[in-house]
Amino acid sequence: MSRLERITVDPAVMHGQPTVRGLRYSVSLILELLSSGMSMDEILEDYADLEQDDILAALEYAARLAGGRLEMFDAA
Repeated sequence: MSRLERITVDPAVMHGQPTVRGLRYSVSLILELLSSGMSMDEILEDYADLEQDDILAALEYAARLAGGRLEMFDAA
């Protein structure tokens, strides 16, 4: 599984925001946590459902989006 496959878009989950593995953790939430100064270890402690690759997938998704290189993919 590619890390980006962990990012899902489903209109029935979080109003179609990109989320991690269909869970109710949006990419934007993960980015906000990181930008607030939380470490990956702190996020993983606070959000037991998340895995390190989920956080890295959110970062990769954001990097590709910022660089204009994000491929569109189907809803989950």
